[in-house]
Amino acid sequence: MTRPTVPTSPSVQSRALAQLLMSGLRPLGDRMTITSWPQRRLVREVFDTVGLTPLPRGTRLRAVNEDVRGLWLTGRGADPANGVVLYLHGGGFVFGSQRTHRHLAAALSVSTGRPVFLVEYRRAPEHPFPAAADDALAAYRWLLKTGHAPEAITVMGDSAGGHLTAGLLADLSRRRVPMPAAAVMFSPFLDLGCAEVVERDTARRDPFVPPQRAMECGLSYAGEYGPKHRRLNVLGASKRRWPPVLIQVGDTECLLGDSERMAESIRAAGGHCELQVWPGQVHVFPAFYHLIPEGRAAIRYVGDFVRGTTVVTEQDIVATAS
Repeated sequence: MTRPTVPTSPSVQSRALAQLLMSGLRPLGDRMTITSWPQRRLVREVFDTVGLTPLPRGTRLRAVNEDVRGLWLTGRGADPANGVVLYLHGGGFVFGSQRTHRHLAAALSVSTGRPVFLVEYRRAPEHPFPAAADDALAAYRWLLKTGHAPEAITVMGDSAGGHLTAGLLADLSRRRVPMPAAAVMFSPFLDLGCAEVVERDTARRDPFVPPQRAMECGLSYAGEYGPKHRRLNVLGASKRRWPPVLIQVGDTECLLGDSERMAESIRAAGGHCELQVWPGQVHVFPAFYHLIPEGRAAIRYVGDFVRGTTVVTEQDIVATAS
């Protein structure tokens, strides 16, 4: 079946979402700082309200608190015989949780036909690098230990989770651990030094992500090691043995350059990277699938990328429990 194509212009719903974020959340983000514990706690609590978004009908949940912590989400029709997804959530390494990302993970389970393990990794600044990176590696090793073959695992992550995804692939390559079958990154935050974000935001104001907060988050996570540390410099890491990678990003994003540079480095190493730049879309736009058609189309595309055909409908993804 032919894969859906990236649209050439944003929908009315996407334009409205970008305007809402530009006038509402972006000004707040410009003023708030993660170094203040009261403000950081408030933002975490506000983000967690995303967990109130209804899950697709039929989603099954199972918490894990063993060698690793996380949440299994199995969408209607998903079967572990098809493989599994390891998901690393975003939030600038500082925010985000199982609650903020379970609706996206559940939709991806429906689309891919696979259970999704949403990792609960330690967050900065309370737990700076290498905490989150080590937790990502531990989760992958745990999947292998519990009987999931590497060729049956797909690793995904958004924003900071995209960095953890790339870092995990680099760690696996260095340690000669078997690679997963594929990887997907949504609006990855890859350059913790934020070399291009201010310039891009000046040329075209990002509706969602304030460059100063991105820089603050990146340095908060890097901690004493700094963004040039070998495990943190994922753009400069060797891409040897990396599996096929899909990157989805919006053209409004100040982090767009990170995706472009990652795609270029993977291809330069002889690997396969499919870079999709979606016009008019905001940071991690698939997470807004319940509001914009591009989010639903992007998730369907991910399912196609992972399993080769698109067999779920838009209604399957957005259907919620009555």
